[in-house]
Amino acid sequence: MKTIEHTNALAEARALEVPSRELSLRRDPSVAQFWNENRKLLEAAWAEWEIENKDDLLVPDETLLDTRLRKAIKDAWENPEKESAVADLWEEIIPGVYAAQFFDVDRLADFRNYLEAVTNSRVPKRAPYGIQLNRYGMMLDPRSEGHLAAPNFQAFYNDMMDRFMRPIARLLLGTYGYDNQTFGFSIQYNPDKDKDLNGHTDASAATLNININLPDEKFTGSEVDFYDKASGKTVQAVFESGKAIIHRGNVPHATHPITSGQRSNLVVWLYGDRMQIPRGSTSSYGNSSSDTIKDVALESVTARQRWSLPDGPKDTVAPF
Repeated sequence: MKTIEHTNALAEARALEVPSRELSLRRDPSVAQFWNENRKLLEAAWAEWEIENKDDLLVPDETLLDTRLRKAIKDAWENPEKESAVADLWEEIIPGVYAAQFFDVDRLADFRNYLEAVTNSRVPKRAPYGIQLNRYGMMLDPRSEGHLAAPNFQAFYNDMMDRFMRPIARLLLGTYGYDNQTFGFSIQYNPDKDKDLNGHTDASAATLNININLPDEKFTGSEVDFYDKASGKTVQAVFESGKAIIHRGNVPHATHPITSGQRSNLVVWLYGDRMQIPRGSTSSYGNSSSDTIKDVALESVTARQRWSLPDGPKDTVAPF
């Protein structure tokens, strides 16, 4: 990696010649080389960008999230025996798939304005491989090349993963022991590009998919089908402003084509060291019909363990 010995990292980053769309879509080795060689420069540029815009830029934090969720999460961290209040906020769609309000609808405009400022920063960002490099497609996690390295955003991202997503996944999906590592990206579905996603499973223990559309940003289509292996039934879910769906990565799902408007989402994953994910079970909490197929080892996980941070190091492996 290059050594950054100057202070004008932002100008230098903006002057970089970013790999072409064609090279990125076919994952040419030169693309990874570009992002890795310029990693330190880009991190310095994002820090400089924050300082330059500190008077006008939102500092993202947990106040962007739903007030009921924040209170239940705060109470559970103080007393894990109160975790049932967190579970009560989530509606079970099928075993291993739950939905709830995640962002505060009244604060979404603030967050979207922040993301618009990120997009207009002219600091190079890598979109998820395989998409058409639309405006809202970017990598969020430090283990990813060309990620959104703005320090305040990273503080928010890590807080969201550590204090919110991980204990929720442990509570609802039984992922304890397979959730040390994080991954995330943003994506936007459009009728003319990145319009759907074929049936697949995720290489995750848990996936949290959060819609960040504003209430007046309507779209049609883009429903998500979840397949219940136990019953053989397919259940369709529709994203709403600020709503999130959390599910086991091994639950098959597919996105219908979007036919009008745009749908913008943050997608974040948890998985274990060396990309390990749990096998077999789909639920951990309550009296779900899937309780009969829980991993035996998860029966002994305590509330206190669920509301704790991993003690192992973060790895450098990114799924894509």
